[in-house]
Amino acid sequence: MGGIGKTTLAQLAYNDQEVQAHFEIKVWVCVSDPFDQCKVAKEILESIERQSSNLTALQSLLDRICDKVRGKKFFLVFDDVWTEDFAMWKPFRDALKNCGSQSSRILVTTRKDQVAKMMESANTIKLKDLSEEDCWLVFSKIAFFDKDPQQCEQLEDFGRQISKKCKGLPLAAKTLGSLMRFKKSREEWRNVLSNNLWELEDAERGLFAPLLLSYFDLSSPLKQCFSYCAIFPKDHLFDVDELVYTWTAHGFVESKGNMEVEIMAREYFEILVIRSFFQECREYLHIFKRYKMHDIVHDFAQSITEARHLGYSTGSQFPPSTDRSKNLRTVIFFSHNDYNMSNLVQNFSHLRVLILQLRMELPDTIGNLIHLRYLDLHGCEMPLSHNKWVLPETICNLCNLQFLKLKCDPMSQPRILPQGIGKLINLRLLIGYNLVIPRGIGRLTFLRTLKGVLISDEGSEGCKFEELKNLTRLRDLSLFFKEDILIALAPNNRRIESKVSILNALEPPQDLEKLRICWYQGTTMSPIWLVSLTNLKELYLAFATELTSLPPLGKISCLESLTIEDVRSLKKVGVEFLGIESENKKEDIKIFPNLKYLKFDGLYKWEEWIGGMREGGKEDEDCITIMPHLQKLIIRNCENLKSLPDFLRTTPLKELEILFYPIIEKRCRGEYWHNISHIPIIKLTAFPW
Repeated sequence: MGGIGKTTLAQLAYNDQEVQAHFEIKVWVCVSDPFDQCKVAKEILESIERQSSNLTALQSLLDRICDKVRGKKFFLVFDDVWTEDFAMWKPFRDALKNCGSQSSRILVTTRKDQVAKMMESANTIKLKDLSEEDCWLVFSKIAFFDKDPQQCEQLEDFGRQISKKCKGLPLAAKTLGSLMRFKKSREEWRNVLSNNLWELEDAERGLFAPLLLSYFDLSSPLKQCFSYCAIFPKDHLFDVDELVYTWTAHGFVESKGNMEVEIMAREYFEILVIRSFFQECREYLHIFKRYKMHDIVHDFAQSITEARHLGYSTGSQFPPSTDRSKNLRTVIFFSHNDYNMSNLVQNFSHLRVLILQLRMELPDTIGNLIHLRYLDLHGCEMPLSHNKWVLPETICNLCNLQFLKLKCDPMSQPRILPQGIGKLINLRLLIGYNLVIPRGIGRLTFLRTLKGVLISDEGSEGCKFEELKNLTRLRDLSLFFKEDILIALAPNNRRIESKVSILNALEPPQDLEKLRICWYQGTTMSPIWLVSLTNLKELYLAFATELTSLPPLGKISCLESLTIEDVRSLKKVGVEFLGIESENKKEDIKIFPNLKYLKFDGLYKWEEWIGGMREGGKEDEDCITIMPHLQKLIIRNCENLKSLPDFLRTTPLKELEILFYPIIEKRCRGEYWHNISHIPIIKLTAFPW
């Protein structure tokens, strides 16, 4: 039975602290239907190695997995297994049976008894429906959220009757509870209870009716956004940005006053999460949040979607019929195939969204898809010229293009954008790595996101710095400092010799909200424009391997999230980081007034973290307020750090992670414990798992 809680129960076991501590290797893989052996094996290996793998042959993948788990205690979860074909499962059984420790365990979730028998399960747990009272507890906790006790009392009689229609299924209770959460009157609750949809004979007992009720309660734009997600395969990990951009490209998102459509699209997604159409994915270790659709919700989305969008993966029929081709608006290639891309351009001339996720050669005729709004080429091969990837000039014919994503591999060759890139005047997003951008970028005045721009002091081509300030709508900017790719010109056309001068000469728009600076090679960093970014909320500084002191980031008034990674020459973080100009000033100062998230990772020489408390007594201490809104602090791979600053005692920290360095971990468990014991969530680990 679907929706009864198998995956949820498995997640509870997988994430249990004792389980985490007991096993050396833990892997969660979604199997679903069809069972793609190579895909499953590759996911297992990549989860173990925590990086992408170039292996493609099943036996090579299984051999590598065996090498990684040999002699170790591993815990492997196969979630949502459907296949009853023993021949499909046998290679995994044979490979894993004698590799790991005898204490290793494999957990399988499935709806089919035959699967459990086929996998030779030692113990089988069959989940039962929730009791009527437990089902009511699940439903009411969500449905009565943010309602006062009097409202709850008035609605309880209808609520209990609606809860009974969930038939003991947790997913149904959660879905209906999410629907009723936004209905305030008895009349609205009565209408749901008496709806004719309850009479449907569902493919999944007790589930399609609640889903239909929730779906019909959505606005028309939200219905389009939800049903569109059926194009993605089951168990797909949804990136919110991916959905925001594709929804926008199709025109599903209605504008609202002066609100940017991307912001409105994010609100749409939040509504779908609250309505339980998406759930946060917690079994994978991602820097950014990912979401999944329950497979029954995915089936439901497929049952209502229009046949204007096509996702092609292993086993899919492609190309579709000629009649259907004419109406297609989306094509997504999830797996490698030998389909001729020139034929796609010829047959699908009305495409608005094209996503190529694995290796394909991009034809020059791509420029004929003039209706394209969203083009994702991060799996495409491009012609190589002088060790640089060159994007076809015909891309510049895509006059309606709003979103362009290129390969996101920081170690890849530079990507030369075409000289006519300035013709894409509707472009709102340009993402890649090692992008060499020609002059004319300043014409893209609708650009909101620009990621992966190479900045260097060598070469003779590239955009002028002053062009950046013309991008007044830009909110998200990523800059890479490389040695040998791109000439960087100052606003006065003078050759910049030092990397410090290069950074200082930048003139980014003042309304930036997110900024990433990577591979900066100067020993100091103090650009005046950085602390003047009054709307900057998120800053990421990484791979600045020569940097010996941090800039005065405490002066950035709106900063909410700060990540500093792989600054390997830094030994001390002191008052210069806080932006305190003089230790002797007698005035009230707020440092990092809005910072909520702070992360240090890979500062291998870091020894001292000195706070801003002035010496001399209580009166002086009261002059400074440091990080008054800090919620989470993460410190990883900083093996020489000896202590934490005293000011952390006065912050409202809710979560502290100190991972992979023994000196301070030992002290936090001992002499410093009284300084951190008030923090609700504390994670201390001396060594990597």
